[in-house]
Amino acid sequence: MLLLALDTSAAATVALLQDDVVVGRFASADTRSHAEVLAPAVRRILADAGVAGTDLDAIIAGVGPGPFTGLRAGLMTARTLGFAWGVRLHGVMSLDALAFDAVTRGATEPASEFLVGTDARRGEIYWAAYRAPAEGAVLPELLDGPHVGPAAGLPSGRPVVGRSASLYPEDLAGVPGFTTSDPDAASLGRVAHARLLAGRALLDTSPLYLRESDAQVPGPRKRATA
Repeated sequence: MLLLALDTSAAATVALLQDDVVVGRFASADTRSHAEVLAPAVRRILADAGVAGTDLDAIIAGVGPGPFTGLRAGLMTARTLGFAWGVRLHGVMSLDALAFDAVTRGATEPASEFLVGTDARRGEIYWAAYRAPAEGAVLPELLDGPHVGPAAGLPSGRPVVGRSASLYPEDLAGVPGFTTSDPDAASLGRVAHARLLAGRALLDTSPLYLRESDAQVPGPRKRATA
């Protein structure tokens, strides 16, 4: 199964996977250039692998939660490529990629509960609660979320995977090795591959903004009076 995964909920990341093996990857921490870097990165990754867009079995897009502008850039790129190449398009919640990483790298105990949190700016975080699978399984179970809110408002007593743990250490107990992590397209693709193999449904590409954009349509001009 040949998958192209894109995520722009935090950093701009792209990955090409053959089943669950990464054969090409790109990442940029510049949150201001998602739209400019994605298409060239996809072109380069496919060319290096000797793959045409029409060879793909599916495109996987991270649907957030994430900031409006960055998230929209990734989703529009994924939709455009899927339409142009006639390839199936699926969505995966970006926080699922971090939860999957924590489970598959042994950072969580089987059947234990944990939180995933990423930077939502404005002093808030995007978060969701998960339960690690039992022995022998790989997909964590989503228990609650996604939500956006202050770190102090998260459920207490559960370890946190993701960048929010390093941003708000006074409120959150981070999982060692995962306190500065952001969602990554490679893990997003692995989540999609595992779900497709298990016959589980994936999301569509509706974005999870969770709050309104900062941009506002200006109101009508006031008429001058004499």
